[in-house]
Amino acid sequence: MAIPNDVIINIEHVSKSFGDKKVLDDINLYIKKGEFLTLLGPSGCGKTTMLRIIAGFAQADCGIVSMDGADITGVPPYKRPLNTVFQRYALFPHLDVYDNIAFGLKLRGVPKDEIEKKVKKVLKMVSMSDYEDRDVESLSGGQQQRVAIARALVNQPKVLLLDEPLAALDLKMRKDMQIELKEMHRKLGITFIYVTHDQEEALTLSDTIVVMNGGKIQQIGTPTDIYNEPQNSFVADFIGESNILNGTMIKDREVSFIGHDFECVDEGFGENVPVDVVVRPEDIYIMNKTEGAQFTGVVKSCTFKGVHYEMFVDSDNGYELMIQDYNAFEIGSTVGLLIKPCDIQVMHKERVENRFEGEMTADDTVKFLGGEFKVEPVEGVSAGDKVEVSVAFSGVDLLDHTEEGNLSGEVHFILYKGDHYHLTVLTDDGDFVWVDTQDIWDKGDLVGINIESKDIKITKKND
Repeated sequence: MAIPNDVIINIEHVSKSFGDKKVLDDINLYIKKGEFLTLLGPSGCGKTTMLRIIAGFAQADCGIVSMDGADITGVPPYKRPLNTVFQRYALFPHLDVYDNIAFGLKLRGVPKDEIEKKVKKVLKMVSMSDYEDRDVESLSGGQQQRVAIARALVNQPKVLLLDEPLAALDLKMRKDMQIELKEMHRKLGITFIYVTHDQEEALTLSDTIVVMNGGKIQQIGTPTDIYNEPQNSFVADFIGESNILNGTMIKDREVSFIGHDFECVDEGFGENVPVDVVVRPEDIYIMNKTEGAQFTGVVKSCTFKGVHYEMFVDSDNGYELMIQDYNAFEIGSTVGLLIKPCDIQVMHKERVENRFEGEMTADDTVKFLGGEFKVEPVEGVSAGDKVEVSVAFSGVDLLDHTEEGNLSGEVHFILYKGDHYHLTVLTDDGDFVWVDTQDIWDKGDLVGINIESKDIKITKKND
């Protein structure tokens, strides 16, 4: 990966584990000078750990963090030219606003008159000029957050790190502070590295978004790229609302999904290749007449969301689609539907079936996922052979009680595909199993996992 000349922070092959849990897995990322970059992802994805490693509050197990071309991996936090704004602000309750902001400057022995100039300048920047003598505990959450930002900025860092700084604020104040943060970044021209799980916040604030999940980077791009061109189903599902559907790429610029063939703008997938298709709810055109429509559907629900109506429509081939429109359509009515080629996003499938490494413990028994399973003997495969085990997504059954299955695990991720659910289940041994099901499960559900012998296919691995 070629590194541009204007990079201020470069992260190379950084990994971090806590016990048996790997929270960062070979992270490679560079951050440009003056950029507003956001690390975005669900709880536990590794984003805060990555920020703490950049700040120096945590050490990576391996990898390098460099700043302005110099390795800072072993440099303590107080010697790094950056400051952090925490979610809890970490203000000193016994000091007033002025002294909270001036604290770091006093530690460094900055002259009193210079401290006064710097503090007044930064108070003006965060719209807190009349608050310097106030007790910080008497301030609102938004005001405390401004003081925390001012305290970080007064030291003139090259990089400002912000760890979910708006999470404790109410919705209106959060919206107001987003605007103020964006304006601060524009005026200061320094690098902001921001951590959040709020997709709308990331889209509003960022020049660049790094979407993370399971300790890995899923996609890096501008807000427009991330929203309009998601690289996989996790990104498509996590960023905004999406219809994510199974499809087949018939040929360049033609894709089949929900039982119909559509023109699209995508090329290079090959012919008759399984793909995932993403269509945003606002990109499905809905009309009362069926003439001129590509397909039809029946409106099942219609809910006003303030700016638009959100509807669920059952298509003529039995797929449920989410549609957003400025107009309401009557529940039970038949409507015409149309999707333009430029509004269809085709993605490579990450997998088409479950595949595992296995070993034959007998001619009719294979060991994988930490358990042993009976299989039909396969010619040329015998005890001791290393094999690849494949199981269709529909060949895995989930059970209500963990003790009922061959294995047990926890529902980790749920994706609705229009006519079924595609689940990611984390087994007790730390492996992932993918399941297609009509049953409704919740994330975090503990389940039994059952795989029948008839659904297991084995292939001998070449030495």
